[in-house]
Amino acid sequence: MAAFVLSLILLLALTGYSSGANYCVCKDGVGDTALQHSIDYACGNGADCTGILQNGPCYNPNTIKDHCSYAVNSYYQRKASSGATCDFTGTATLTSSPPACKFLNQLLFSSFCFPLF
Repeated sequence: MAAFVLSLILLLALTGYSSGANYCVCKDGVGDTALQHSIDYACGNGADCTGILQNGPCYNPNTIKDHCSYAVNSYYQRKASSGATCDFTGTATLTSSPPACKFLNQLLFSSFCFPLF
């Protein structure tokens, strides 16, 4: 069983994961203050933001927009089934393209953390 799970993880890492899922990302052209408010809201209300902490696997690219996209996507993936939307007062939108750094745990599991680039 462990070999199967490891094989699945390696396959997804090599080929990329695509389920037709929607990703929540921060919009271009939004000011840094508004993006920071979205990060603060998402991280304070259920998103797993450990990946964008300094030395975290998704700290780079170290831009407020990339960190915002990571945070709002984490929030959206965790909360969409209970009615959460991807708007964040107009700073975010749904797309079929994943954020710059995505995690397998944001897509499939809640307890594993493997960066996929």
